Amino acid sequence: MGILRFHIVPNAKSDMVVGQHGNAIKIKLRAPAVEGKANAALRCFLAGQLKIPQRAIALEHGQRSRDKVIRIGGLSEEEVRERLGAM
Repeated sequence: MGILRFHIVPNAKSDMVVGQHGNAIKIKLRAPAVEGKANAALRCFLAGQLKIPQRAIALEHGQRSRDKVIRIGGLSEEEVRERLGAM
């Protein structure tokens, strides 16, 4: 199980991993940061990129923040970073 930090940029032109933001992985999402839409879009994006089910991804901290802590079941932190290309 990997627990990682993410920095989210909502309202972007496309969904993509940008790289590092401090010790977090920076991701741009098209979804707006209202009513949990960006959180849902993040889970969907990560599931697709990591090729795992959405139920394996849980938001631990940062429900209303751009900085989030996500628990990803079935993969280590190194595997997640490798699959996202954020080494």
